[in-house]
Amino acid sequence: MRRNSRARLGVSLLLVAGALGLGATPSTAADTPAALPSAIPSPSAYALDAAVERQLGAATAGSYLDAKTGKLVVTVTTDRAEEQARAAGATVRRVARSAAQLDAAMGTLEAEAKITGTSWGVDPRTNRIAVEADSSVSARDMARLEAVAERLGGAVDVQRVPGVFHREVLGGGAIYGGGSRCSAAFNVTKGGARYFVTAGHCTNISANWSASSGGPVVGVREGTSFPTNDYGIVRYTDGSSPAGNVDLYNGSTQDISSAANAVVGQAIKKSGSTTKVTSGTVTAVNVTVNYGDGPVYNMVRTTACSAGGDSGGAHFAGSVALGIHSGSSGCSGTSGSAIHQPVTEALSAYGVTVY
Repeated sequence: MRRNSRARLGVSLLLVAGALGLGATPSTAADTPAALPSAIPSPSAYALDAAVERQLGAATAGSYLDAKTGKLVVTVTTDRAEEQARAAGATVRRVARSAAQLDAAMGTLEAEAKITGTSWGVDPRTNRIAVEADSSVSARDMARLEAVAERLGGAVDVQRVPGVFHREVLGGGAIYGGGSRCSAAFNVTKGGARYFVTAGHCTNISANWSASSGGPVVGVREGTSFPTNDYGIVRYTDGSSPAGNVDLYNGSTQDISSAANAVVGQAIKKSGSTTKVTSGTVTAVNVTVNYGDGPVYNMVRTTACSAGGDSGGAHFAGSVALGIHSGSSGCSGTSGSAIHQPVTEALSAYGVTVY
């Protein structure tokens, strides 16, 4: 269940907004992550991350941004991998646990501790699996989870988080379907037809989507995937050709010019129709979230705040689109747990491009 290796898409991504008025998450001292930086990877860092992941495969246990320098750090487990990563221009760190060991730990969690209200994913800064259990997890289930983690010999870190993990639908005011409200994400095209992508648990609800409650239909569902994934696609049927950038909800927008997979430690923003724009950092990749109505895999965990109605909104960093908002366990102060579906996976699944 390791994060899929995919080429990053160097394409322009646009949020559905503007024209339709739509609102557009072995134990050593090194096991403790440094304070998260407020840095955004450069285009070369995204490209380097993709290149070394393809080249090293299982010989890397992931990469992250260094908290002090903002540079990409690639974890490796062999001398050969260290040589290759350095030759590619990466900063290198040797770690004890391989990608295979981390995958095996997640496989054990999947088999023995698949409890609603839990999530887990790879934190390459600690070389561990970071597990979160929300407030709905009972004391009995928490004891079971901790017992499984203990048997995995320090490869798993378990923490309680406030709130309850849930896919977020109600409460926003961006796109409407089946009596529910979500947020649109990015406009895409294929063969001259225009679409937008959003969360799959939203597109599961209805085939027809409007820009206002009770308003005329502007688009029809063409595909949906939830659970397992959380993305869907809607084709515009009202003859419009909307364009626009990510809505910053302050009278301005953010131009988006490319897409990439998020890197642990980087700064991100989330734009959604309920909590508007919130900021956070990426804390884990290849994340499994056990929602009440089914699990989703290969997600990204962040500290951005979100709420119901933000589902389907945009996760981005500067001009780079990263993901489609899925859900969270809510916010505590200014710290949240917003989960996103990598947008590159949705683009690949539907054979669409952004414009």
